[in-house]
Amino acid sequence: MADTPRGEDLQKVARAAARAFDLVPTGPDEPTPRDGIAQRLETDPDTVERDLIKLVLTIVELLRQLMERTALHRVDQGDLREDQEERIGMTLMILQDRMSELCERYDLTMEDLNLDLGPLGSLLPRDSG
Repeated sequence: MADTPRGEDLQKVARAAARAFDLVPTGPDEPTPRDGIAQRLETDPDTVERDLIKLVLTIVELLRQLMERTALHRVDQGDLREDQEERIGMTLMILQDRMSELCERYDLTMEDLNLDLGPLGSLLPRDSG
């Protein structure tokens, strides 16, 4: 089968992909990346817990905002009964309170959770107020 890549070709591709994310050391004849994503990832044992919490809270905040937008859309469409609207509102308020408590516990702000995606902008929409 001439179209099927050989095993060593696949290994070369895998090594190139791993180097792109700086997961494996570069070879002696290859330059070390200085401005890639690997430069922004720090694996300091003293901050690993806080960084992991920051990542988890970022994902939770993104989901919370998506749920809030979905709920508002459903309210605008009239898809929810009054008791459902109230329950969703209370749930979102409680989740926001818990997010604030966790941010305070780990000395984070909501702005800390807003990852910069470079040319794409920020991950989370900026508050208008």
